[in-house]
Amino acid sequence: MPGTEVPRGTPRGLPTELPSTRPRPEGRPRTTPSRPPGVGPIVDCAVYVDGHRQPPVEPHEALPAAAARGGFVWLGLYAPTEEELGTIAAHYGLHPLAVEDAVYAHQRPKLERYGDVLFMVLTTATYVEHDRLTATSEVVDTGEVMVFVGPNYVITVRHGEHGALADLRQGLEEQTDLMCLGPAAVLYAVADHVVDAFVDVAAAVEEDVEELEASVFSPERTDDIGRLYQLKRELLSLRRAVSPLEVPLQKLAERQIDPVPEAMRSYFRDVEDHAIRVREQVSGLDELLSSILQASLARATQADNQDMRKISAYAGIIAVPTAIAGIYGMNFEFMPELTWRYGYFTVLLIIVTTCSLLYRGFKRNGWL
Repeated sequence: MPGTEVPRGTPRGLPTELPSTRPRPEGRPRTTPSRPPGVGPIVDCAVYVDGHRQPPVEPHEALPAAAARGGFVWLGLYAPTEEELGTIAAHYGLHPLAVEDAVYAHQRPKLERYGDVLFMVLTTATYVEHDRLTATSEVVDTGEVMVFVGPNYVITVRHGEHGALADLRQGLEEQTDLMCLGPAAVLYAVADHVVDAFVDVAAAVEEDVEELEASVFSPERTDDIGRLYQLKRELLSLRRAVSPLEVPLQKLAERQIDPVPEAMRSYFRDVEDHAIRVREQVSGLDELLSSILQASLARATQADNQDMRKISAYAGIIAVPTAIAGIYGMNFEFMPELTWRYGYFTVLLIIVTTCSLLYRGFKRNGWL
């Protein structure tokens, strides 16, 4: 069944204040939504019973309807402000610390438990297409998805221009067997979606690494150090997104955590395996980039040495006529060969012969 979007804006009938025992951190202003003008925080809201999407309901009526019918509600949010998420948090009983993390974002991937509610942070990534990698190219763009999982609800909060979950929701709605497992199925699907995106990004970055490797070892003389360093920095962003995700996925795969049923462990174990493979791939690319960077530096040093050899060789050759001309340019009256009829031509012959021998010697030794 295709997804039905609910009216944009704050859910009607929900409290407008967020009960919090923790003051706003100093220096953190009230956030403004990073979304297009006129677009509200709610992307979609639906109730699912026995794996099937139910007829549309108002957001403030979704949770009671889901609890009464033994289902769950999936509320999707996009870049909510503190006030907007505070309204929803009060209605669903979300912990203030988790709400603060979801509003301000910029968190490391993690899994936390607040009573019977799980809060998971995932860093999303996408590959930025470019015609040619430069020293200032943006290669990896990151965002965040936060997931609140309760007994009868799952709330996804997305930050960033990519990582939309509309297609994911539509695909899940066709897998009724999976949706019957409850809110944890949505958490699994989101985590799997994020890790699959990592796989695609890592594959695309690998192509950039191969292009740089070919450029560094090409016969032509190129300056790739700036591009290598930029790609290494971008790869670090991907590494920061992937590596910390293993611990939360391991907990979900190996521990009994409410509200994650036993049947979901194997699903999270599969996602964990994919995350480990991506982490190993990213680590391998990082090590390869380090080796390529060292090779590029060594090649640049070798090229500089060759240039210095050439300069030194030509300087040595030029030193011969310079020295001879300097001696005979002192203008002393009594000097050998000054009055000799063939002295000038003899000196020129000596200069040419000596320079030729020097050139031949430098050429033979690879200096020229």
